[in-house]
Amino acid sequence: MLSETTQSSSRKFCPPLVLGVKRLCLHSLSQVFLSETDLRTIMCPKYDVLGLGASVQSSVFENTTGSAVLPGALQQQPFDSLAEKPQFPGASAEFVDHLEFIQPNVISGIPVYRVMDRQGQIINPSEDPQLPKEMVLNFYQKMTLLNTMDRILYESQRQGRISFYMTNYGEEGTHVGSAAALDPEDLVFGQYREAGVLMFRGFPLDLFMAQCYANVDDLGKGRQMPVHYGSKDLNFVTISSPLATQIPQAAGAAYAIKRENTNRVVICYFGEGAASEGDAHAGFNFAATLECPLIFFCRNNGYAISTPTDEQYRGDGIAARGPGYGMLSIRVDGNDVFAVYNATKEARRRAIAENQPFLIEAMTYRIGHHSTSDDSSAYRSVDEVNYWDKQDHPISRLRHYMTARGWWGEEEERAWRKQSRKLVMEAFERAEKRQKPHPDLLFSDVYLEMPPSLEKQKESMWRHLQQYREHYPLDHYEK
Repeated sequence: MLSETTQSSSRKFCPPLVLGVKRLCLHSLSQVFLSETDLRTIMCPKYDVLGLGASVQSSVFENTTGSAVLPGALQQQPFDSLAEKPQFPGASAEFVDHLEFIQPNVISGIPVYRVMDRQGQIINPSEDPQLPKEMVLNFYQKMTLLNTMDRILYESQRQGRISFYMTNYGEEGTHVGSAAALDPEDLVFGQYREAGVLMFRGFPLDLFMAQCYANVDDLGKGRQMPVHYGSKDLNFVTISSPLATQIPQAAGAAYAIKRENTNRVVICYFGEGAASEGDAHAGFNFAATLECPLIFFCRNNGYAISTPTDEQYRGDGIAARGPGYGMLSIRVDGNDVFAVYNATKEARRRAIAENQPFLIEAMTYRIGHHSTSDDSSAYRSVDEVNYWDKQDHPISRLRHYMTARGWWGEEEERAWRKQSRKLVMEAFERAEKRQKPHPDLLFSDVYLEMPPSLEKQKESMWRHLQQYREHYPLDHYEK
């Protein structure tokens, strides 16, 4: 029974459904990546639901030699001026003689691929990735360590120790499952809620803390706001605040990697809210037309800050957009770490082998507030949040899986919780005691040689600091 508050809410809470899509669960990865042609055939055999051509007879094109062409890649057809067929470049279509507008949703929705149910039971044994015990335990420990770090840094912001923070509650499975399927040399473009990807790659707690505290150990030298991590050594491009700017940047990086022929991919993370930005269109189209080895990974967590998915778009989520750009697409259960792992691993393999982009939409839920500047109780009910936290959480699902195999129990859980909190608190205490970077670093790393204009600004800053030094705790800064 839902609370009175929830029942009276204008947004009805329906636990079995993933927010923002009409869904069907799918338990096999085979033939689950949807191409433009697949959607024409599946969704409307006679008319192209995406406006890319009608009366498609087959889900595989043939080129002039009669050989099959991969779905999702339109081929230029020979020009025949005598044929009574559309000669318009840019589409594969036939003429029709009656007026009919294409409907936006003609099936119940793109299915959601999953491997485990909510109790951690494998649904289809053939889809079990059969990962060794040590690897699964590493998944769990990274997910719970991230959760512990989030709680401590969130509280530190509330206590005034750092200026800002964003938690990853509820989305840990999307981070770890995808990161585990990548090669360490693959290049990562994140948005701002992918700390688990960096943690899985080996970014130490001390550097997470140093970045949030902007101390002398921070790789960014204290010049970024908290949670804007980056690591050149770990191939993780530094986070940038403006929304979706990483999407076209990732397309450019993937094109460069393709030209280098290094058997690497680029993965670009973003939320469903960022998919409404114009940069998303540019990035999708560039990646598809330039045939780049790129995985677009959308974390559809139900909300773009306070805007729910039903106010963000009218189509079937984000995966439905991929075929319109000629990209193979899939929708996965983001709370199922194995489903995320399988989908990302297959997308990576094919992106390299076929030189084409893939779009993964991971359906999940943002349990925490958008950031420490947000109060989500103003736009969603406690019952809604509690459902995802208590009944459909990626950490508890993986724990059920391990427990059923005798890999994890209450004793191991208590010991690890104690140890992980100790690790985070020790790094936290070290970071607080470290000094801030030298003020001169405000002006470095932009130009090879500092121009006169910046020299003047630096001199002006130091005159100001000397004149009003009682207002500036310079002893907290590195000399």
